[in-house]
Amino acid sequence: MTHSQKEVTELLKSWGQGNAVAREELMPLVYSELHRLAHNYLRHERPGIALQTSALVNEAYLRLVDQRDMHWKNRAQFFGIAAQLMRRILVDHARTRHAAKRGGDALKVSLDEALVISGQRSAEVVALDEALRGLAVIDQRKSQIVEMRFFGGLSIEEVAEVLKVSPGTVMRDWTLAKAWLRKSMTC
Repeated sequence: MTHSQKEVTELLKSWGQGNAVAREELMPLVYSELHRLAHNYLRHERPGIALQTSALVNEAYLRLVDQRDMHWKNRAQFFGIAAQLMRRILVDHARTRHAAKRGGDALKVSLDEALVISGQRSAEVVALDEALRGLAVIDQRKSQIVEMRFFGGLSIEEVAEVLKVSPGTVMRDWTLAKAWLRKSMTC
């Protein structure tokens, strides 16, 4: 664990114990990583059409700091939860755009294309979310792995740490989950 990762973990633990100062010290340490994740989600978006990177980061951070009685364990858990929140924000945004512009019909698309949020792509994010919900019914852990890897940008090792399984298990589940999602979204 690097110095910065250790510092983030210590601040998270302190924040979880009620230290508001730790929460304030944490933001500068995690902001650039949250921004990088948000930028990756939105990099294919046409400028000025949809959710902006900073808006996604700010909304996710507001939801993170609004977590009550959260006992933060480490950096990986924090970014895993950040990934879940960003996914919810993106899906909510896509559903709103899609309902307003497309009449509510979700399209089936490939997993590789699913994160682009332009007017044409809103339904694709909704389709990915629906496929992930279906996967969660069958295998919750695989769904969590996709969420942390795809939406959160966590490494195999970080996901293994959060889920308390081996990196090999995460790799196998990641491979199977991607195949299941591709099949689900193209049928």
